[in-house]
Amino acid sequence: MRGTIFFDAVEVKGYGSAEANTEAKSLLAQSRLKVCYGAQPRLLGPGLNPNALNEPARLAAEKALCEAVDEAEFLGADGIAFLAGRWDEQTREQAYAQLLKTTRSLCGYAAGRGMRVELEVFDYDMDKAALVGPAPLAARFAADMRTTHPNFGLLVDLSHFPTTYETSRFVVRTLRPYITHFHFGNAVVKPGCDGYGDLHPRLGYPNSANDIPELLDYLRVLRQEGFFDAQAPYVLSMEVTPRPDEDEQIVLANTKRALTRAWALLED
Repeated sequence: MRGTIFFDAVEVKGYGSAEANTEAKSLLAQSRLKVCYGAQPRLLGPGLNPNALNEPARLAAEKALCEAVDEAEFLGADGIAFLAGRWDEQTREQAYAQLLKTTRSLCGYAAGRGMRVELEVFDYDMDKAALVGPAPLAARFAADMRTTHPNFGLLVDLSHFPTTYETSRFVVRTLRPYITHFHFGNAVVKPGCDGYGDLHPRLGYPNSANDIPELLDYLRVLRQEGFFDAQAPYVLSMEVTPRPDEDEQIVLANTKRALTRAWALLED
């Protein structure tokens, strides 16, 4: 990191119109940034569920995700990331089977374009309440997917570890063979506190779970597990959202400083 520009990758979603997407495509092509595409808004906005037990509802989610692959390819990304849908305890295994069906179809569609698919691991009972879910279940799902589709991987996020009651070491070591992308950020997991849930406040936010020590621990685990690969670097994205009374540029600067400090301590 020392001596380099700060951002080498950017995560995008669609820009709302063919004209805007064409303009974005041109800018991204000029940038020399690695382009990543997040399809989560395509599901969360209209409330689509890729593990819906109702087959027409599941197919609607699958269609939206395949459309995301097309849009991602147009914008210059080499794949998409998405999340599982909500679930009920009584029908967890049926929902799991439905998610496998969706993801296998999606991975097959993406493979035809030389693209990959990543499932982001979310909380399972706090905010998004996604089927996947705690790290052991994510490992099971990824193993099932890799038996048929090598273009599948997992996206893990430091922000979500407190929401799944897990640590960096546990998550990364449990999911080691399947991780293809990393996020970092923060979460408030104390009920009743401002920013509670999967809202990604700045690092060090009051009553929150993550700050520089937790980010440092995350980086140490990634280094120990062999994810620092200069020849084929993984994407490590910051995912941070200003609270209503905060300035986005100040929050961005805060996050850069936190990462720079954690990296310096890692090198020591």
